[in-house]
Amino acid sequence: MTEHKVCRQEEIPEGGARIVALGDLEIGVIRHGGDLFAYRNLCPHQGGPACEGVRMASVVDTLDGDGTYLGQNFDEGEMHIVCPWHGYEYRLSDGVNVCDAKLKLKKYEVAERDGHVWLSI
Repeated sequence: MTEHKVCRQEEIPEGGARIVALGDLEIGVIRHGGDLFAYRNLCPHQGGPACEGVRMASVVDTLDGDGTYLGQNFDEGEMHIVCPWHGYEYRLSDGVNVCDAKLKLKKYEVAERDGHVWLSI
């Protein structure tokens, strides 16, 4: 594995993202909840720029004790990356598609050290 300096830590604020080009490879580095996540900026569905899409909380159905549908809410504990081309959603935590676990974003190691963000590829 080779390490690459991405930027200074403060250049990716909370909720922010940065697309890094390393040769022909594009990687999205995203900060959420104080953590950094890094994925290849390529949706396995049809090649869209997945990391350039919006990030939103998971939508969950709310049911009462009898199973009656009460509506929908957001689960802020599970953030999704939404590919801008066709709306395919991937969990920010692991890059797995929320509807088809066979579809996954390629994940990379990312770290903060010496005031900078580093990617290992």
